Amino acid sequence: MPTPWDWSAVILACLAGSLAGAIFFRARGDHPFLRQAAIVLPLAVAVGCGSIWARSQIVGTEPIERPWIGAIEGRVVSREVQPARDRARLVLAADLPGTGRSTRVRVNLSDEQDGPGLVAGAQVGFKARLMPPAAPMFPGGYDFARTAWFSGLAATGSALGPVELIDPGPGGGWLAQTKAGLSAHIRERLDGAPGGIAAALATGDRGAIGEQDAQAMRDAGLAHLLSISGLHVSAVIGAGYLLAIRLLALSPWLALRVRLPVVAAGVGALAGIGYTLLTGAQVPTVRSCIGALLVLFALALGRQALSLRTLAVAAFLVLLLWPESIVGPSFQMSFAAVLALVALSNAEPLRALLAPREEGWILRGARYFVAMLLTGVVIELALMPIGLYHFHRAGAYGALANVIAIPLTTMVIMPLEALALLLDTAGLGRPVWWLVDAAISAVLGLAHWISDQPGAVRTLPAMGGGAFALFVAGGLWLGLWSGKVRFWGLVPAALGTVSLLLLKPPDLLISGDGRHVGITGELEDELLVLRETRSEYVSDNLLELAGMEGATRPLETWPRARCSREFCSVVLERGGRRWTLLLSRGYDHVPERALAAACDRTDIVVSERWLPWSCRPRWLKADRRLLSHTGGMTIDLARGEVRTVAQEQGRHGWWRARGSGR
Repeated sequence: MPTPWDWSAVILACLAGSLAGAIFFRARGDHPFLRQAAIVLPLAVAVGCGSIWARSQIVGTEPIERPWIGAIEGRVVSREVQPARDRARLVLAADLPGTGRSTRVRVNLSDEQDGPGLVAGAQVGFKARLMPPAAPMFPGGYDFARTAWFSGLAATGSALGPVELIDPGPGGGWLAQTKAGLSAHIRERLDGAPGGIAAALATGDRGAIGEQDAQAMRDAGLAHLLSISGLHVSAVIGAGYLLAIRLLALSPWLALRVRLPVVAAGVGALAGIGYTLLTGAQVPTVRSCIGALLVLFALALGRQALSLRTLAVAAFLVLLLWPESIVGPSFQMSFAAVLALVALSNAEPLRALLAPREEGWILRGARYFVAMLLTGVVIELALMPIGLYHFHRAGAYGALANVIAIPLTTMVIMPLEALALLLDTAGLGRPVWWLVDAAISAVLGLAHWISDQPGAVRTLPAMGGGAFALFVAGGLWLGLWSGKVRFWGLVPAALGTVSLLLLKPPDLLISGDGRHVGITGELEDELLVLRETRSEYVSDNLLELAGMEGATRPLETWPRARCSREFCSVVLERGGRRWTLLLSRGYDHVPERALAAACDRTDIVVSERWLPWSCRPRWLKADRRLLSHTGGMTIDLARGEVRTVAQEQGRHGWWRARGSGR
């Protein structure tokens, strides 16, 4: 919703709806559960809207007005080492000159600039180049500005020159020091990608995982192994529970006098909470920990452990603390996967498949293998629309990869890693680390093999909110209902699938600064771009929003384009007519009369510069004056449709149109 008036209207409408439900159903006197829902659900929506509004006002941090270069001095809040990128990342609390306030900034340091004394609590000074957090490059792209707003970051950038250590710091609290020391210790034992993945499994630190390996894991449907979530938390809690109950059962006195399952549940709960805190308490980890604690509590009470109530309580607590997480892929994927798992586990066909019976171990193993494969397929289907919506790509063979990778991770890699760390206290862990290295290398090899298969990855342009809403509605209906009525959820899911099949990329992609333009539909495996760029961020955004996996090709090398030092002219056939484009690519002075004459013969002009009023194309002039208000835009020429970043932002604090003063 774009404005505070909309937010207020929703809250008032929900309060009125709740009051109306209470009056109407009390007069009738029947359907007590429907009356309860009519009262509580509108109140929940009103409280949720107020909660996110309040959090945005309390936590949100105003970004800096414009790019800034200068000397800064601040205290290190946190430090993240990223060996895979040969850099370290500091978050500083600093007073920026001219702002009059203390704020947080995130700065990247190269290996040469980094040093052992640059730890949490240290006072440092250096020259830096800072930028406001970036808005989406194109409509439907990643909104880092919104993430930074709720993370308290006013700027990001990099250090220019050496970093001076003014006052040493303690290196953070005990937990932060333990996490950093454990990550460093693991990377010393294992080199390269296996060391990075082993550190991620133990502490949640993914800085040592290379981009190629991370992308292969994503394309193979194994990225969840790198993000501490239910799989890891349940493994830690399960291990703590099992070890505690086995060791305590060795004492006959305890076994006869104490309810060992309750004590073991407490040990498992402490292990899960400690692991959650050690790995950074991210949203998937907190959700998993809450869910696991509820499962332990249910088991202690003799209640059903895996239920929608458990998931609902976990979701309620997470959204109460971090309401902004609901729009992020982490929350959506985490809860969608568990919802699919709960719905499938309560389905009668799966219960019949897993029901105990008299049979040999081969048939029993085959049944469990089929159940695992079916579970993987269902979860992949549940997560695919979310991956396509946020990342514009999704793996196709994730279910097959997970059948192998999940047991290998939970039953081999994590126990061996824990054993290796334990043996390292006596200097005996090296042989076990070799086994950990071999097991992680097997998972990585599987990820690369799966991702390299034909058709392993599906890419699509931005699907839009309407199609995504259809998938969400269908998924919730399938997950929350039981019996045959749940299959009505396939209707909106099918409509969403049809919309994806009909989806076409926009003809033009124009970045918010006007420097980068992409043209689709002319080459099968290549995206025409106005400029070559060394920025992976720019090229990845262009290809993702175009729904392509190929490469970019400079417009000046295309035979049908006419390019000079200052402009490129292109004619496109779309929607039964010819569109003439004039794209600026230089900075030299152009005579105004010649420019005006060229604009008169052109339908669309795109420029990163301010163009004079005399430049009047027939349809659209996307120069710096316009783009400073709209941000990046996409154009569908056949339908004459223009989508802008500004249309998706509304009057939220993190969106700052450069020409509007906001």
